[in-house]
Amino acid sequence: MPRNAVSFSETMAIISSTTSQPLLCTNRPIFSTKPSFSPRPKTHFCTQRPVFAALDLQKWPSQQSPATHKGDSKLKTLVCRAARRKPTTTVQQENDGSERVLQIVLWVAEAVYILWLFLLPYAPGDPVWAISSDTVNSLVGLSLNFFFILPLLNSVTAGLINAPVLHPMSEGLFNFVIGWTFMFAPLLFTDRKRDRYKGSLDVLWGFQMFLTNTFLIPYMAIRLNEAESDYTPSKRSQLGSVVTNGAPIVGLVGGAICLISAFWALFGRMDGNFGSISDRWEFLISYLGSERLAYAFIWDIGLYTVFQPWLIGENLQNVQSSKIGIVNYLRFVPVVGLVAYLVCLNLDEEL
Repeated sequence: MPRNAVSFSETMAIISSTTSQPLLCTNRPIFSTKPSFSPRPKTHFCTQRPVFAALDLQKWPSQQSPATHKGDSKLKTLVCRAARRKPTTTVQQENDGSERVLQIVLWVAEAVYILWLFLLPYAPGDPVWAISSDTVNSLVGLSLNFFFILPLLNSVTAGLINAPVLHPMSEGLFNFVIGWTFMFAPLLFTDRKRDRYKGSLDVLWGFQMFLTNTFLIPYMAIRLNEAESDYTPSKRSQLGSVVTNGAPIVGLVGGAICLISAFWALFGRMDGNFGSISDRWEFLISYLGSERLAYAFIWDIGLYTVFQPWLIGENLQNVQSSKIGIVNYLRFVPVVGLVAYLVCLNLDEEL
């Protein structure tokens, strides 16, 4: 064989070494034994530069192999299926929408409460800007008979400490609402959403206790705000620690005051010529229709009847595990449900 001649096997080796990558990008078999000397197809985008190859694929999609189209369709299908699995987000959006509506309702209720009970002259009794001296004197007398302390001392000391003599039905209604408000303190300080309210719970409950229930409605609306991503529980105040650690005592005292108030309204001051139970009931009807303070107490009782089961239901994790069932059932009973919640609190854990 001449020295310059090239054997067939050497020719095949040269061809396979120089055209290995283009063969991969065509439909020719990889282990082809028949050399091809025809013009090479356009395989310049099958290079080792992935960025330019991707650009070429987008520019000339018709030049992609059927296998590539098939792979892309599978990939797109997988991506679409993964995008559909978002049930948690959907539920969260629905909850956010319902809570937003509930917030609007609460703020509207706050506006109605202030306008109707304080400013407008259409409700029974006098508005704040035209309050009469009789209403002021009645309010002062009721405050002095707070929790029936002075009337009880008056009966024990044989008149050494004089208490204002008011109708027992008005005294009973006043102390019933105050006793119920008193028990709301531990409930607020153990509320798991209390830190969404940026103000002082001490001040909030103090205003609610000694002024009016109008301060509780904004709290119920603000606690529905979204929780902060970097939320850290705030340190409880000294008042909050006292009423939380003594929650069973607060519950028993508040429940006893509400019970005494009911009996006092019906049977208190029997020597004061306030009439029978039917006479006292007639007085209550006329009292609610003529005094703005008494009319506001009825509003407070209605709001407490709604807020009590709402707050207790969202804080059942604070209750002893063996008592959750009974508390969940009793929370709908006015006053009784709140007493049960406070008595059954799990004080061994951080609330």
